[in-house]
Amino acid sequence: MELTEFELSGVMKIGDAWKPYTKVIGAPNEVQARERIYTLMGSKHRIERRYIKIESVKSVNGE
Repeated sequence: MELTEFELSGVMKIGDAWKPYTKVIGAPNEVQARERIYTLMGSKHRIERRYIKIESVKSVNGE
């Protein structure tokens, strides 16, 4: 299974403020990339999925 790089950006609620984020994730497809961003950001910042908003997903071509 080949992984594609996806750039995900959006906002997440930390405290009372919504903070922007941009992250590049390796995943086999866009659906898995979305799941991984929820997992990574939720684990790292201890926030629930409902406080993570994904605004755009772009496939990143290597080079």
